[in-house]
Amino acid sequence: MFGSPPHSKAFRRLSTAVTTLALVGLAGSTMASPAGSEGEINWPEARQFWAFQKPVRHDPPPATRIEWARERLDHFILARMEAANLSPAPAADRRTWIRRATFGLTGLPPTPGEIDSFLEDNIPEAFEKVADRLLASPRFGERLTSLWLTIARYAEDQAHQVGGRTEHYYPNAHLYRAWVIDAFNRDLPYDEFIRLQLSADTAVAKDSPDRAALGFLGLGHKYYSRGRLEVMADEWEDRVDTVSRAFLGLTVACARCHTHKFDPITTADYHAMAGIFASTKMLNEPIDPEKYAKEKDKNKKPLHSRHVVADGALKDLTIFIRGDVENKGPVVKRGFLQVLSTDARREFKKGSGRQQLAEAISDPGNPLTARVIVNRIWKRVFGQALVNTPSNFGKLGERPSHPLLLDDLSARFMTDGWSLKSLVREMILSATYRQRADNPNTARQQDAENRYYSRIPRRRLDIEQFRDALLFVSGQLEDREGRSLELSDPKNRRRTVYGRISRNELNSLMMQFDYPDANVHAADRSTTTTPIQKLWMMNNPFVIEQAKQLARLLKSFDRSTARNIRNAYERLYGREPTSGELQLGISFLSDTDDSPADMTVWEQYAQILMTANEFLYVD
Repeated sequence: MFGSPPHSKAFRRLSTAVTTLALVGLAGSTMASPAGSEGEINWPEARQFWAFQKPVRHDPPPATRIEWARERLDHFILARMEAANLSPAPAADRRTWIRRATFGLTGLPPTPGEIDSFLEDNIPEAFEKVADRLLASPRFGERLTSLWLTIARYAEDQAHQVGGRTEHYYPNAHLYRAWVIDAFNRDLPYDEFIRLQLSADTAVAKDSPDRAALGFLGLGHKYYSRGRLEVMADEWEDRVDTVSRAFLGLTVACARCHTHKFDPITTADYHAMAGIFASTKMLNEPIDPEKYAKEKDKNKKPLHSRHVVADGALKDLTIFIRGDVENKGPVVKRGFLQVLSTDARREFKKGSGRQQLAEAISDPGNPLTARVIVNRIWKRVFGQALVNTPSNFGKLGERPSHPLLLDDLSARFMTDGWSLKSLVREMILSATYRQRADNPNTARQQDAENRYYSRIPRRRLDIEQFRDALLFVSGQLEDREGRSLELSDPKNRRRTVYGRISRNELNSLMMQFDYPDANVHAADRSTTTTPIQKLWMMNNPFVIEQAKQLARLLKSFDRSTARNIRNAYERLYGREPTSGELQLGISFLSDTDDSPADMTVWEQYAQILMTANEFLYVD
């Protein structure tokens, strides 16, 4: 991934020999044997696997406490809980719910005014009003885009750089990011969202802003010596891997050198998809042709162009046996996966095949596409996926904890116009989402992993939410888009989604707080707890500056110490301080003896509140 791998003849011979020995060993072991060549796969039997069956609507299963349910999905959750002799947690209080929903949908905390308005709104539709307001906010698209960019392995450079050469970098990557934000905000149907990212050049005019969607492919890896076949093959693998895992939840790239060990995906399937990207070229498309030409003449970075793709010389690939580009097998026509085709592999003959690929993936008859995105959205809303391997719906992936629910949501998602906002709305208005994080009705060990959703898990803010929230509560967050800024720049007060993402050297803050490697598609994010994270909160100039700004903001109200403490708690935690917390704050703020020269006691107090677990966690 960090440049061209070794490709000498000796290396290829050794690699082939080692692979052959490994396969021989596997054949004689108790481990799963390779799926076999294309002719050895029983395709009708392979298509019986749950993920390859088209999702259909299901009647909600019977349950006893049906009055608990608020949305259709609740009936499925309740039935599984009751079957396991579990009871749902009580509903969270309104303050908890609005903080949870606001962070979840916008990535920012609610303001004290928003909380007060919700608490005073006693009409039955109060929750719906908040949900609709959050979904209509432009912050919704920014939040969802933060999550999509890691799926799309978004970055603005490459993992390698020789000297000062940056010709493979992407100075205008932000145009793709802006398009994604806008697409989510206008609730672009998800099937169209897919089609535009794979083949907008075949669907819209050259002056259409939707052409920026091609950055999904156009921001992929570029290696040095791109004219060499073995290097090009590595780039094609990146496209196949990203597209198949992001949209289909399948690890198709595992079949580059041999038929997939566990799933019905052959080397011919892989090369049929790789041929699509072998017939596709990456280019900088002028937005303003006149300005673009002047920049090129002056050898400047093309700042008036989009990083997109277009059809190139059309080619069908020969199978590279064992991944060796010099060891060629039969030619495979460009096309789709055979297991997702009606009978034989669907072949693509129109241009590179990207348009037909986009149509095949977004086809309502495709059993995977809706399930994969519904599962990703469920994970973002509820903190745990229905399928805990969100980019692997194959045999090595986990089975769904609630298969009927996943199918019902997916089928309705398609018939309801592929609307992500409608999907999210149902989830956050559900009784399942409204539960508390603790459940006095059920012992934790009865549902230790929360697979029955008998409570809502406490979740730590991810790095985008945490950094944005620090700026927001200190009054420093700038509502501005545009070209990316370095997150290490002290003048950068924009949302974290607008920060520059590097494959070559990921920003240290992002890395410390578990932002995924931008070189590859990220199915999910890990959550680690390290001493370095806390040291960053204690000592980093950015955090200290936000503490100073928050202290200045609190003092500017010219109120009593007690009232300013209450204001701080409302801004940061969405609640009033307890009497003990209030007295502790007053006592701390009255002691100036130990105040360092560079921070007042109010600034210290603000930093303590901003780095406490209650600020860092939701629920």
